[in-house]
Amino acid sequence: MNSVLPSHTWYPEPVLAFHPDRTTDREVHPLRGLVRFGPHSADFVLDPLRVATITPADEADGVNDFMRRLKSPQRARERRDYLPNWPGFRSIFGLHVRAAHRECLIQLDRDTDRAISNASTPHLVLAEAILRAIQRLEVRRTEFDVVLIYLPERWSAGYFGADGEDFDLHDHLKASTAARGIPIQLIRDKALTYGCQASVMWRIGIALYVKAGGVPWKLADTYPDTAHIGISYAVRPPESDQPRFVTCCSQVFDAEGAGLEFVAYNVDEVEVQRENPFLSRTEMFRVMTRSLDLYRRRHAGRSPSRVMVHKTTEFKREEIEGSLEALHRCDEVDLVQVVQNVGWRGVRIDAPRRQGEKGAPAGYPVHRGTLIDLGPREALLWTHGDVPRISERGSYFQGGRSAPRPIRLIRHAGHGPWDETARAVLGLSKMNWNNDSLYDRLPVTIGYAGVLAKVLKRMPNLRSTPYQFRFFM
Repeated sequence: MNSVLPSHTWYPEPVLAFHPDRTTDREVHPLRGLVRFGPHSADFVLDPLRVATITPADEADGVNDFMRRLKSPQRARERRDYLPNWPGFRSIFGLHVRAAHRECLIQLDRDTDRAISNASTPHLVLAEAILRAIQRLEVRRTEFDVVLIYLPERWSAGYFGADGEDFDLHDHLKASTAARGIPIQLIRDKALTYGCQASVMWRIGIALYVKAGGVPWKLADTYPDTAHIGISYAVRPPESDQPRFVTCCSQVFDAEGAGLEFVAYNVDEVEVQRENPFLSRTEMFRVMTRSLDLYRRRHAGRSPSRVMVHKTTEFKREEIEGSLEALHRCDEVDLVQVVQNVGWRGVRIDAPRRQGEKGAPAGYPVHRGTLIDLGPREALLWTHGDVPRISERGSYFQGGRSAPRPIRLIRHAGHGPWDETARAVLGLSKMNWNNDSLYDRLPVTIGYAGVLAKVLKRMPNLRSTPYQFRFFM
């Protein structure tokens, strides 16, 4: 038995683009790129960005103060080797952010606190109060771009249902507002009082810009005419009167990773194994066909030459056959299972200083972008690890704790070297516009799938037209 692993490959950090035409507006650091160049879709979002608000009675001042801080510079007080100072919303995005018309600044009834405290189901009372306010805003939809909802900590009894009850206020509100085409941003007391307001403003600022329809950055170096698809399954609770299995969604991203749209529908033919649903050949054909149609709609009727499909469970034979049948006009199809929980670890060893000596463990972990090829169908890829050229120290390890684990890539269809697959996964791990980190451990095709599944299972009626992801962020 050979216990020697094959030599590893290292892929450098993917570069991001911050302008549709100027190829010089590139940067590996997303926040630094925004400071230097501004967003990719400059002038795309109308100025000003108008924010409607929903707050407790007589507590609008806290949100107003938060909005003032969003407009003003804030000094970074954490992760200083990565996090830039926040220069202010207009300085970054080139447009003002303002409160919407006064009729869009809603304060809930003064008896809301008492009603929540006295209710046996506080989550239903709180949800109903907020949704009534949303309904008031809906009739003035042309007068605001995003709704900011302030949830004080004293209402935390209403954030979740009782034990055994499948209720989450965040997901419940997202499901209701997404169906109405209203983007919302929830803020809690921690955001108002957190010690590093620069971090808060980066997160909220990018989120507001994206929810208003903006694109902060795209991937710079991509393979043209490629579609990235992520598949997830949302399982409704047994007590639901909707179909039990499953709501299926597939997100479609263009080659630059920015086409954040998806289709969703109730599935009729599904087999459940180990609590995981698997589609029949017919259902998978439907999913891939609708995803392909969505790509064509975004690209003037042109089909992609290559399609990469990600999901967290294996592709069964019928799913493979349905996918290949639907995508038969594409030159290349990769069906890749992304496994997050693996037992592998890696230690980086520095080369020996003198001939005859052994290498020594390095001061930093394995480089992000390291790949070990385990064979034609499997590989280990470190999407978390040391990143050169991010900080002045020369190395940057996000989080700074423990030995990073790789993810395991299992190819159920496709062939050839791992280069394009690995580069795509690394690039898509930098396309989460809902945080201020350098990267996520998982590509957005998988990461967003979990977000979508949590919300979709709470939507009673699924439409046939595509959804925009900005309503679910």
